[in-house]
Amino acid sequence: MVRAPIRVNVFPPRLPARAVVLMVALLATAALPGCGAGSPFGSPLQVRGHQVDAEQIREVVVGTHTKADVQAILGSPTATGTFDDNQWYYISGQTRLQPLRTLSLEDQRVVVVRFDDRGVAREVSELDRAAGRDVQIVERQTPVPGTDRTLLQQLFGNLGRLGPGVPGQSASGQGR
Repeated sequence: MVRAPIRVNVFPPRLPARAVVLMVALLATAALPGCGAGSPFGSPLQVRGHQVDAEQIREVVVGTHTKADVQAILGSPTATGTFDDNQWYYISGQTRLQPLRTLSLEDQRVVVVRFDDRGVAREVSELDRAAGRDVQIVERQTPVPGTDRTLLQQLFGNLGRLGPGVPGQSASGQGR
C-alpha cells in the first residue's frame, strides 16, 4: 500500500491585499512624525553665537558708556566692523538639524553697537532677518601646484638632478 505524502503548510496563509495595504499605511503613519522638526524625535534646537538679552541691551546707555563698559555688560563682540572698529556685532542663532544632515536656521538675532571716535556708545540697534543677504558660493577651484604629476613622475622625478655627494649641485658639476 502506497501512502500519499502528507503536506504540512509551515507558512501562514497569505494575507489579503487590503490587509497588507492597511499595515503599510499604519506603519508609514507611525514613522512620519519622526521625520518632522516638531516631533518628539526631532533634533533639539542648537544655540550658536553670543546671545544678548533685551535686558542687557537696555543697560547700555547711549552717550555715556564706553567700549570697556559695553564689553563688561554684553561681553566680547562676536565680530567687529571690517573697515570700522567702532561697530560691534553680537550675533546669535538657533539652528536645528534636519533630515539628511542639513541645518535650518530657526531664529537669528544681530545686535549692533556703534561707537563714536572717542569710543562712546552712539547707537544700539537690532537687525532682523530681512536685513541679511544670502551669499552666492563660487564653485571654482584653485589649482594646487604639484598635483598634475603622476605617481611615477613624483617617485623618479629627482633621479639624476643632484650630483653625487655635493648637495645643491647638479650632475654636470655646475651649481644652480
